[in-house]
Amino acid sequence: MVWKNPWYDSSKAHHTPEGFCNPEPERRKPGDLQRWRRDRKAQGLPLPPQQGYRAFTEQWWQPADISGSDDRIWWLGHAAVLLRLNQQYILIDPALSSRASPLSFAGPQRKTPAPLSIADLPRLDVVLISHNHYDHLDRPTVKAIVRRFPQATFIVPLGLEKWCRARGVKQVHQLDWWQQFTVGDLCFDAVPARHWSMRTPRDRNRSLWCGWVVRSASVRFWFSGDSGYSDSLPEIAARLGPFSLAALPIGAYAPEWFMAGQHMNPDQAVALWQAAGRPLTLPIHWGVFELADESLDAPPKELADALLRANEQKERFRTVANRRKPRAE
Repeated sequence: MVWKNPWYDSSKAHHTPEGFCNPEPERRKPGDLQRWRRDRKAQGLPLPPQQGYRAFTEQWWQPADISGSDDRIWWLGHAAVLLRLNQQYILIDPALSSRASPLSFAGPQRKTPAPLSIADLPRLDVVLISHNHYDHLDRPTVKAIVRRFPQATFIVPLGLEKWCRARGVKQVHQLDWWQQFTVGDLCFDAVPARHWSMRTPRDRNRSLWCGWVVRSASVRFWFSGDSGYSDSLPEIAARLGPFSLAALPIGAYAPEWFMAGQHMNPDQAVALWQAAGRPLTLPIHWGVFELADESLDAPPKELADALLRANEQKERFRTVANRRKPRAE
């Protein structure tokens, strides 16, 4: 039986009868995946951090301190982010397991520990998921959330509600790009991203991918999710900004001939940050899983160089260790 997209809307460029797509042209060609894997193996990539994994962890990792009650944001490694706004806790793309994989014994292994566990959270109100890749939608973490916080509201892109309910999520809402859902005094907008989805060999692009905008009376936060650069992304700031806070990806970009359609490099992240009005921004999607060819310590160095090339100061777009807690303002 041929699967048909039950949400298909012919008026939307990112919809197809078979699933979803990026409005931008596809950059990958048949055989590119095999070529990348061959090249990667031949070159012994990725390389370890320059000073080794232990020194890298000591520089960038420390258990997250979530005490207090004021508005805060924490980077939890890779793309996982915790927000506390109006004393509500919002967890985004919480992949806290030892591997980004459907298997416990194979697949990309965590190189730096998670800075907290679900058991450390005093409460959890909302969980946002950007797409179904294993480094963003992690089944063991979701199951831990369901056990400890069964009333937490999950907000996901189209196609992921069924998956969540099958794992015990009671309150789940799925959105298309530019749709929104309100929880209490917080508004959550699903916004475009340039990426793709796949969890099994049979479900490629059957669920949507997105970024998120979280709005309160005092904070507007843009979480881009996984995304290659697109000239259409600044429209998000034009429609929902100005943003006071953002999280933009800077990792998993090498080699660019293979990764550019789904992950932006630091220069592109800086250009997008400029287009968004230079909000206080956390660089994400680096430092945990070796998903591409650059070393774990390359993205922060490349970001610093990209800011210099753009004649920008680093104070409002800078890497931070988990020990720091920039205010969400």
